[in-house]
Amino acid sequence: MSGGEKIKIGMPVIVEGKYDKIKLDSIIDGIIITTDGFAIYGNKQKMALIRRYANTTGIIILTDSDGAGFQLRNMLKSRLGEKARIVNVFIPDVEGKERRKDKPSKEGKLGVEGIDKDILLKAFTDAGVVGNGFSRQKWIDKQRLAEDGLSGGENSSLLRKRLCKKLKLPERISAKGLIEALNTLYTEEEYSAALKAAAEGDTDG
Repeated sequence: MSGGEKIKIGMPVIVEGKYDKIKLDSIIDGIIITTDGFAIYGNKQKMALIRRYANTTGIIILTDSDGAGFQLRNMLKSRLGEKARIVNVFIPDVEGKERRKDKPSKEGKLGVEGIDKDILLKAFTDAGVVGNGFSRQKWIDKQRLAEDGLSGGENSSLLRKRLCKKLKLPERISAKGLIEALNTLYTEEEYSAALKAAAEGDTDG
């Protein structure tokens, strides 16, 4: 894989932490969601978002190869239910220590953030997910968010929060995450109806 080349992944990739996400951002073109370790189970909104993706586009789970990583995989599978479409991507056991850490992990294995890019590319390729997955024409971007009053305006934060509640999305979702979710999970018509209701103060499902 050449320096600036990225592989297209059509399904959201679920990883453990922000450093895993930073690593994947450098090699894949796709949606990446962090669980923040086991904190995901106390975050009902993010869990609901992952479940929505799992039941529509399907998701890819990529965790560390240690015991905690496999425990997280199994717990996610259990919580998401039988209807969820889950593809597991695995990294090999590689002994070592991430550069930012003072000492190796408990099991002495590199996590996703420390794995070589070519090894990660092979893992995605072997799993058969490169270029695959749900695809929908992108109909909203940052400019549209601003035009619709969802960013940059005096009441943008409140309107965005109401919209997210109406669509059952996490209130703290970033602008980029909101755009990804809207383009992937909702039609323009569904969005317009939800935005109208949010503007009128109706946030009931």
